[in-house]
Amino acid sequence: MFDKILIANRGEIACRVIKSARKMGIKTVAVYSEADKEALHVEMADEAVCIGPAASNQSYLVMENIIKAIKDTGAQAVHPGYGFLSENPAFFDALAEIGVEFIGPETLAIKAMGDKIESKLLAQKAGVSTVPGYTEVIKDTDHAVEIAGKIGYPVMLKASAGGGGKGMRVAYDEAECRDGFERATSEAVSSFGDDRVFIEKFIEEPRHIEIQILADTHGNTLYLNERECSIQRRHQKVIEEAPSPFLTPETRKNMGEEAVALAKAVNYRSAGTVEFIVDKDQNFYFLEMNTRLQVEHPVTELITGIDLVEEMIKVADGQELSIKQDDIGINGWSMESRVYAEDPFRGFLPSTGRLIKYRPPVESDTVRVDTGVYEGGEISMFYDPMIAKLITWGKDRAECTENMKRALDEYYIRGVGHNISFLNAVMSKQRFIDGTMTTNFIAEEYPDGFDASMVPQKDPKNLVAVACFMKRMEAEREVMISGQMEGGYGRQLNDEWVVQYNDEKFEATVTPNPTDGYDVDISGTMLHIRSEWTFGEPLFFADINGTEICVQIDALPVGYSLFHAGAQATVKVLTKRQAELNDLMPYKAPPDMSAFLLSPMPGLLLSVAVEEGQEVKAGEELCVIEAMKMENIMRAEKDVIIKKIHASAGGSLSVDEKIIEFESDD
Repeated sequence: MFDKILIANRGEIACRVIKSARKMGIKTVAVYSEADKEALHVEMADEAVCIGPAASNQSYLVMENIIKAIKDTGAQAVHPGYGFLSENPAFFDALAEIGVEFIGPETLAIKAMGDKIESKLLAQKAGVSTVPGYTEVIKDTDHAVEIAGKIGYPVMLKASAGGGGKGMRVAYDEAECRDGFERATSEAVSSFGDDRVFIEKFIEEPRHIEIQILADTHGNTLYLNERECSIQRRHQKVIEEAPSPFLTPETRKNMGEEAVALAKAVNYRSAGTVEFIVDKDQNFYFLEMNTRLQVEHPVTELITGIDLVEEMIKVADGQELSIKQDDIGINGWSMESRVYAEDPFRGFLPSTGRLIKYRPPVESDTVRVDTGVYEGGEISMFYDPMIAKLITWGKDRAECTENMKRALDEYYIRGVGHNISFLNAVMSKQRFIDGTMTTNFIAEEYPDGFDASMVPQKDPKNLVAVACFMKRMEAEREVMISGQMEGGYGRQLNDEWVVQYNDEKFEATVTPNPTDGYDVDISGTMLHIRSEWTFGEPLFFADINGTEICVQIDALPVGYSLFHAGAQATVKVLTKRQAELNDLMPYKAPPDMSAFLLSPMPGLLLSVAVEEGQEVKAGEELCVIEAMKMENIMRAEKDVIIKKIHASAGGSLSVDEKIIEFESDD
């Protein structure tokens, strides 16, 4: 067995690999860019080596720097994680030249499956069902339109070397095909250095289901059941689960056997994933094979009890798999939520900055957190915006979902925007509860985007009771202040309050319960609330009429900001006189910024398509902003005249920074 391995990656996957290696008694080497010098994976590893500047194409993608780190540390094997060099056959060859094992498949499989065009042809030869499409290289935009017309709209344009949703566009007509081809090509070059794009039929009402495979060098190839990955936004997976609530045992077996056949066709070794698109009748078609560990691999681990990273290391060491196909069962249900540093209320745009407060839920037999960040750390604009993967387990899908919703309530993050409200909202949708989602779920459920009104608190009175509990505790503490025990302010505790909950008002009476906690009468509804909450704690755990609840708390100058089940509420607990005065407070309107195009995210201003004095029609391009390697086109919402351009192409932008000023309508 190896004594020392190097992890050619960063963030949560590097930390994940370190944990398994440590369990196996193997020392680890972390590599890091200058931006990651204080990252969690650097702290966790036994050794760490700097491999270059912040930009990934100057550090994590530079093979020479990683090879040098291997030689300098004496690592005997390399785990590539996912992304970066994980599916680069040249990296495998470079390691082979210096006698270092690659913890993954060999060159043949990487080359064959890493190219979406070649992999589709191989799948067809192996008897695997494939989606109708054009597998030759598309020459130019006109050629793309011609091919799309023959296949029939809608079509999917994909970067041949793509992944992670980058270099991928759906077109429903010729205009979208032209624009999609140009954008897919541009993103493909930017992200992968490969401008090849291919086209295939876009299957409507699809489900995205993938099969986890595991193979050794002794001829053993297994499938470890499936994962449902249909909850996606812009082709990026958001929530994954295992098993799928859709597949029958027969379909599962057929998909697994085809995945194994494909793996054997390329002499696959190590862990890998064969992705399928499945229609409403459970017909399935090969999409691609990922010759690496998948982001969502933990859900497979939780239902099978198999540590995939450990198995990968053993296979790379030449060991034979100790399990057989009949040994692989399905124990319970598992689900993974990708917690991203992005703002769902601003179109899911990336959010960067310092994690001022970071408290993940406590891990247990039913809750797992795979993360690469910590309180005080930075979310950099240079890399993927993932904060963590939150994984839960339950004996069935309903229990697993409830465990996930509870864990999301307990995930306390401040300093950057995050998508926890959105994740909670998705899981409350009836289609999700029923398991009848497709890859169009998010687009169909949130056609106009996502906003706070889409996650209303089911029972506001619970949060009103929480606010009253805290206010009563504050009042009791105040009367204990020296000099306040007799007369004046501390003479008598107020029991009657007016609670301002967002735009609603509730009358509440709070009295101590003879046993414990408080009885809160809210407009005629009696709630008994018990809690061991103490001042300063950001999480309020309580029992309200026998139901456990967790509420996140941020103190405001007057009142509290409360977060629960994805919803946010501003709550003020006032005396009747204070409530009367509060109603007289003037409203301060925010400044009118309608004459400006503001940057909706931190990022790089790639290009400005207009000039000062130019007349622009609604829908025309104004500029392109790149963030996390994704291009975002800013278009005019109405006919405008450009008054002034405040930012230059090539410059970095902060959130709400002025880019373009328009002539006023006045």
